[in-house]
Amino acid sequence: MAEVEKAEELYEGKAKKVFTTSDPELLIVSYKDDATAGDGEKKGTIVGKGAINNRMTNYLMQVLEQAGIPTDYVEELNDRETVVKKVTIFPLEVIVRNISAGHFASNFGVEEGIVFDQPTFEYSLKNDDLHDPLINDSHIVALKLAKQEDLDRIRELTLKVNDILKEFFAKLNVTLVDFKLEFGRTSDGTIILADEISPDTARFWDATTGEKLDKDRFRRDMGGVEDAYNEMMHRVFGDNA
Repeated sequence: MAEVEKAEELYEGKAKKVFTTSDPELLIVSYKDDATAGDGEKKGTIVGKGAINNRMTNYLMQVLEQAGIPTDYVEELNDRETVVKKVTIFPLEVIVRNISAGHFASNFGVEEGIVFDQPTFEYSLKNDDLHDPLINDSHIVALKLAKQEDLDRIRELTLKVNDILKEFFAKLNVTLVDFKLEFGRTSDGTIILADEISPDTARFWDATTGEKLDKDRFRRDMGGVEDAYNEMMHRVFGDNA
């Protein structure tokens, strides 16, 4: 592709900065080492996280593209920066759970580690001030955040992503416990997968020991946070990590 030049900073989030480029249809995402939890109440730094999340996301997006999932990935520029397609993001977190953990366990008063017969599927509204409340199809349509046909497509893509990633990580002796996705619409109206897939946005457990290899180590002050991220990087990339 032709060289894309970084222009103005468009947005800075908790984990990434987003820049406009010389191409109006493309953006550059820059991943940070900043870490937050509890709607931003807990803040810290996970050394090397930005590079790990960037490279892992890009690799997984390409795996998904090869399996027929449309994504925003265009080109990795360096360890921390990637060119992505410009999309209008649906203000929704799309969450799939294969095993009980995190908010699911606490909200419903069950222990962690229950393997579900089939994955659960839920939306939360992206709004830190409201603590990202759960929201259903009817609410989303009523609030005009998306049309029902959009939600049907998002659900279809999400469940396919779950199947693909479960199989991918199982080969690495990693259990995909749960994860969140975000979707956006391109200028031509196509719904595609956006944002990231990383230890920040998914729960990964060692399939043998059950050891947590994700951001829960930061959330719960378990220690070994950088080690967990580096271990996931090694599992995905091997000697090329």
